Amino acid sequence: MAKMLVIYKTPADPAAFERHYHDIHVPLAKQLPGLRRYEISRSPIMNVLPGETPYRVAILYFDSPEAIRTAFASAIGRACAEDRRKFAGDDDLVTMLLFDTEPL
Repeated sequence: MAKMLVIYKTPADPAAFERHYHDIHVPLAKQLPGLRRYEISRSPIMNVLPGETPYRVAILYFDSPEAIRTAFASAIGRACAEDRRKFAGDDDLVTMLLFDTEPL
């Protein structure tokens, strides 16, 4: 299974972030072709090491890395990328990691 891990830093306006994220972004992202599951963190996130604690973490599940590339090359994927800039702004406010997993 391949995953996309999205880590958001604390936004300038958390209430506006939450409204947009839940009302607009999540419903849009749930339409991504090939998306198997979408999970988000509950608050509070506990950071066990020194450093900035993320505000929100999302995990999107796909069958393969190629499925992720296909999803984000689609019209919905491009719309998700554009929409993310509306509530999470600059790229330094978010980290996105794509990876494949293997069972142990």
